[in-house]
Amino acid sequence: MKKRRRNILIIIAVLIIICISLVVYFFRVDLSKNKDEEVSKLSYIDIIKGYDYTLEERDTKLFKDTYYQLKEVLSSSEINYEEYAKLLSELYVIDLYTIDNKFDKYDVGATEYIYTDGVENFILKVDDTIYKYVEDYKDGKRKQDLPIVESITVSSVEEEKFQIGEEELDGYKVNVKWEYKEDLDYDTEAIINLVKKDDKLYIVSQTNTEDEKEEQK
Repeated sequence: MKKRRRNILIIIAVLIIICISLVVYFFRVDLSKNKDEEVSKLSYIDIIKGYDYTLEERDTKLFKDTYYQLKEVLSSSEINYEEYAKLLSELYVIDLYTIDNKFDKYDVGATEYIYTDGVENFILKVDDTIYKYVEDYKDGKRKQDLPIVESITVSSVEEEKFQIGEEELDGYKVNVKWEYKEDLDYDTEAIINLVKKDDKLYIVSQTNTEDEKEEQK
């Protein structure tokens, strides 16, 4: 009797293990499928070699046009760094403030233009400010109105020096203004600060235009 009872318990235990294994297997398959779908949505259609600036299918026409302008500048035998700074600042603004094509609040734009040591802080800041209330779009059901940058202009590009840690680096201060497809009360102008390191430009900070004017008084 005890032996029979033990055999029944063993059979039950085996069945439980099989069920758990099947659940885990199908869960992993589902996760893998979702991950593959997301990766395919984020697949690059172009990359500027040597700089690792990328273009995605989901990027807007304005972003794509600006990207190809930058690619042409960077393919020159002698790079015009003022033009480089101008176009990189434009890409930064377009990608950061076009939030309508982002999957969720953690899908932060413009990170590839940020100075390496500042990327983590940049993402944390954006997550807690302009992306804070962005709803999830992975299921394709988001009804939230989010900004799309429709036009952008640069009024000035000035040479500048910046102190980064113990290094003083050459750079640029770029005055940018932009407009949206629909005004949803997001930023419309800023000063973008960039540094040059190893022949590549990086964005180190974004300053409010009004704050800059106050500092100059």
